[in-house]
Amino acid sequence: MTYQHILFAADFSDDAPRVGERAREIARRCGARLSLIHVVEDLNISLGGGYELLPVLPELPDEALLREARELLGELARRLEVEDAEKWVINAPSTKEGILGAARDHGADLIVVGSHGRHGLALLLGSTANAVLHGAPCDVLAVRI
Repeated sequence: MTYQHILFAADFSDDAPRVGERAREIARRCGARLSLIHVVEDLNISLGGGYELLPVLPELPDEALLREARELLGELARRLEVEDAEKWVINAPSTKEGILGAARDHGADLIVVGSHGRHGLALLLGSTANAVLHGAPCDVLAVRI
């Protein structure tokens, strides 16, 4: 199978570079475009009554997390020697929704995610890799870590 656009979903775990290497090698073999994505899940901080008593925050928590994630994704791209790859850090209600939305919006035909080799169906349910696998509009490679 030949792929045109590979989307590597990075989670910044210690195993992320190994998963990224797999995505990079497949992209190189296929001559495919490689994109890296990291999803920052919504914090959903809501202020109740009396919020006017809180000090003004210099920066919203999501903005700080997004900035830090952009820096980490850039470092991961440098480590993988794919600095020219597109890099997206997005804010979404869930990691699954963010990855699947980006795959659809940008025409990815392969999503590469890391998967912890847990045993039993109950342990797989709810995992990001499993959620992506069952909702993806394209092929998914779950790299066992």
